[in-house]
Amino acid sequence: MRYFITDLDKTFLRSDLSVSPFAKEVWNSFDRPLTIATARSYTGATKLLKGLRLTRPMILLDGAMIATADGEILHLNALEKEAVDHFIAAIEKEFDERPLIVGLDGKNEHFLYPKRLNPHQKELLQNYKNDKRVLGIEKLRGLEQNLKVVYLGSKEKLQAIEKEVKKMCEVESKLSKDPYQNCYFLTFLHPLGDKAHALKRLEEIEGVEAKDVTVFGDSHNDIGMFEYAGRSVAVANALPEVKQRADIVLKRSNDEDGVAHYLANL
Repeated sequence: MRYFITDLDKTFLRSDLSVSPFAKEVWNSFDRPLTIATARSYTGATKLLKGLRLTRPMILLDGAMIATADGEILHLNALEKEAVDHFIAAIEKEFDERPLIVGLDGKNEHFLYPKRLNPHQKELLQNYKNDKRVLGIEKLRGLEQNLKVVYLGSKEKLQAIEKEVKKMCEVESKLSKDPYQNCYFLTFLHPLGDKAHALKRLEEIEGVEAKDVTVFGDSHNDIGMFEYAGRSVAVANALPEVKQRADIVLKRSNDEDGVAHYLANL
């Protein structure tokens, strides 16, 4: 059984975060298993994909969570609160930087941000107005289950932060250029909380072999998934290092519905 998994931002979604009528038609008529692997949360992803037929488990939050289309959590890898509190305090003291935290408090999804924001965080939060999950915290600390901890800033500063945090605790980290603004973002995850490990777990859940899985992506957090899947496909706008690791590089970009055209041509 062939199985297809696509990243969202800058891969399946257009750059304005829309799904074209053509892409929607292809998705809803596709007769093989099709799902997503995204850095976005369940709420964020399903909101953007409204109107699409979602029937398969989804890889969410860079791989920290796998959930069904109706929100049932099938798999979770969270950073411990004690570890998160420790490195947040240390990084604040040394670098005067504070992260954004996405996680769960019981069954409730939360997106925490510090009261003192840097310019890149302020710009990002403009997209989350009136979102009840988003909470400003005076003294920012970890949640009961921390699925991802994200710093935004210059590449040089984030590289230094990454180095310090990895001295303090065992974490998975991803440093990438932000696709929507002129900065980088550094994501800390559980050591098994990335897309590659989530893909392996999803294959177990769905009873499919790696050789039968095709994945689509554009950025650094897709590379591990590319190396594990049977076939990896990069959109035309993908980063050069992603294209180098892809089995197929599409001629069309995300804004030209590259993934949808590939699926339609099958």
